[in-house]
Formats: sequence, C-alpha cells, structure tokens
Amino acid sequence: MADKNEIIKVIKSINKAVKKYKNPIVAEIGEKLNNPYKVLISCLISLRTKDQVTAETSKRLFSKADTPEKMIKLSESQIGRLILPANYYKTKAKRIKEISKILLKKYNGNVPKKREELMGLPGVGPKTSAIVMSYGHFDKNYIPVDVHVNRIPNRLGWIKTKTPEETEKALMEIIPKNYWRMFNNNFVAFGQNICVPVSPFCSKCQVRNYCKRVNVKNSR
Repeated sequence: MADKNEIIKVIKSINKAVKKYKNPIVAEIGEKLNNPYKVLISCLISLRTKDQVTAETSKRLFSKADTPEKMIKLSESQIGRLILPANYYKTKAKRIKEISKILLKKYNGNVPKKREELMGLPGVGPKTSAIVMSYGHFDKNYIPVDVHVNRIPNRLGWIKTKTPEETEKALMEIIPKNYWRMFNNNFVAFGQNICVPVSPFCSKCQVRNYCKRVNVKNSR
C-alpha cells in the first residue's frame, strides 16, 4: 500500500494536470446547473456512452423536458429519439420515464438525498448513486467509482480490487476525506487523456515516478 503522503502528492499532481482538459460531462452538469435531476438523468445516459454524445443528447433532451413533470409527458420513443445515438437508448428511455414517474409519486418530484433510496430506483447502481450524491447534492461523503477510478488506483498499486464497491471502500480507507468529492472528476479526466485503458501515455505522465504500472503491458 502506498504511503499517504505519496498518495496526496499524486492526487495533487493529477488535479493540476487535468486542468487543461474538459471536465467529465456529468460533473460539468452538476457544477454548472446545480440540478440533481439533470445529474441523475445525464448519468443514466452516460452509461457505456462517450462524453461528447452524453453532452449533446442530454442538452437535447433537457431542451424538451428538464423536470420529472415534463419528462413523463414524453413517450418512451420520443425520449429515445432525443437521446440517440447514446448506447442502449431504448432501455435508457424506459428507465428515464420510469424514474421520473417514481420521483413524482414517491418523492414529490425531488431526487432522494439518501443513497439507499437512489439505489432503489430502476437502473441506479453504486456508481450512479454516488455521482448523484457527489455532483447533484454536493455531498462530500462519497467517491464515485467508474472504470477509470477503478483502473488507475489499481494500476498505481494503491489498492488491489475488482468491483466498484471494493474500490470505493478501499479508496475511502487511504484517501483523506477532503479529496473525495472531486476524486472521480479528476481521475476520469486523467483516465480519458493520459492513463488510458490500453497503451497509456506513460512517457508524459506527471505521476509516472510513483506508479507501479500494474498490468501495463504496453505504453506510449
């Protein structure tokens, strides 16, 4: 396990390095719009979908319906057409309408502020719930874990985990809490541009001297 002082150095270096890159779209929506519903819906759209597509389709959808009340007035096929070409758009359209109905019926149109309640919504798992808590409700008690946040700390040699649940728990044990909320945002940007899944750009990586390069077979 890496030394905590070293971990903080790496986090600070990555936070500085990613300033020149665009924020991941869901975090961007949360920071700019301060709207938990839009964070939730855009996060659902983002699953298995590139950020640029998520940004474009979320904007298009929200121009037609930006509240649960407006969303349930659209048919699933209308929602589906608005979020094309997002992957699994038909399933996502169904989920978006289902969730909007539940929010109106059970939560007076509001997005729940408890993670357990969020995970009771159709299609909402650990990652989505943590993102909504972090970037929708600005709760600092979570570390959202996606493929980048799972991959990079394992690659660095900080942890040895496989599932998002294992990774979140392990990271919470070694990372100071004041870094939790923006950890996902910055590590996703870093994972999209430098520490990519295949052949990472180790030659220009700002933290290469601290990285154990676990499971890295080829690099650039």
